[in-house]
Amino acid sequence: MSAKPKLLVLELWGLGDLVIATPFLRTAAQHYDVTLVAKPFAMELGALFWPSVVVEPLTAPWTAFLNKYRLWHWPWRELASLRRRLVSRRFDLGLSARRDPRDHLLLKFSGAGQCWGFPRWNYPRFLTHSLKRPKPDAHVSEYWRIAGQGLGLEDFPAFAPRLHAPQSNRHVLIHSGARLPVRVWPLSYYLALIRLLRQAGFSVDIVCDADQLDWWKSNGEAACCPANVTELCHTLNRAAVVIANDSGPGHLAALCGIPTFSLFGPQLPDWFAPVNKMGDYAEGKACPYKPCFDYCRFPRPFCLENVTVEEVWPKVSSFLMRLSAMDSIVGTSESGPKT
Repeated sequence: MSAKPKLLVLELWGLGDLVIATPFLRTAAQHYDVTLVAKPFAMELGALFWPSVVVEPLTAPWTAFLNKYRLWHWPWRELASLRRRLVSRRFDLGLSARRDPRDHLLLKFSGAGQCWGFPRWNYPRFLTHSLKRPKPDAHVSEYWRIAGQGLGLEDFPAFAPRLHAPQSNRHVLIHSGARLPVRVWPLSYYLALIRLLRQAGFSVDIVCDADQLDWWKSNGEAACCPANVTELCHTLNRAAVVIANDSGPGHLAALCGIPTFSLFGPQLPDWFAPVNKMGDYAEGKACPYKPCFDYCRFPRPFCLENVTVEEVWPKVSSFLMRLSAMDSIVGTSESGPKT
């Protein structure tokens, strides 16, 4: 039996981005000897969903939120060591699903025989094979689908098996955190939504970021903060429904086939909504600068903070009723108490 060709894949950004790449990685690993360069949490995610993929951990300095181009602070020794390891493996092919010349340069430095990706400005510098960009309004997962087609991979399933059954079919998990503040729906709004859910007969658990724990405690709620991706994944899997910000935990829940409701602000749901046939969302308010991703031009991200509980509750209630009709959970009333 001939050895599998060696494939190098780059996904250097957040948890949600890597979750979106997971169906591609699971399928590619069946046909290629895959090595992934990604942030260190990829080692935990890989152990759960694509254990045969070799992970080279890298926190790329250009993925920092602030001061990303202070070159004198870059980990040059770590980058040089990574390059030597990649070159030594003699990859047949390197792939990035981002229109990012920094990724493409890293592919070139890896010594891969072929460098595949989506060129920026239609200028394929550093790439040997250019992939055709999807339509401008396409979901980001479409980039991975097109990349898979280029490698001869058939359509890959969007979902992975749940790790275990939910505690109850009326158990809702709220995740109130996000990597960046501009994506966090106000905690006081979440608290009001939780009270409405409980009045409608649902049990609710709260998962949050470490800097939110004291706020929840001061408001009489016993929130928890998972220590790592593995713990987060097992916590999400205990829920029948997950409600979260536009963030990695929502994408992780969707990967496990858990119905998700997402709260969007500066991002566009058409591009970044969790890939979930049982998902829904509340879209952020209009802004002339949307999508502005992780940077807001105003003192406060009004696109998210002006999405009120009175607007969200009917959408959440309708979402839960649709799930009830599919026997996913037991239903709730269409309208709830006023906040």
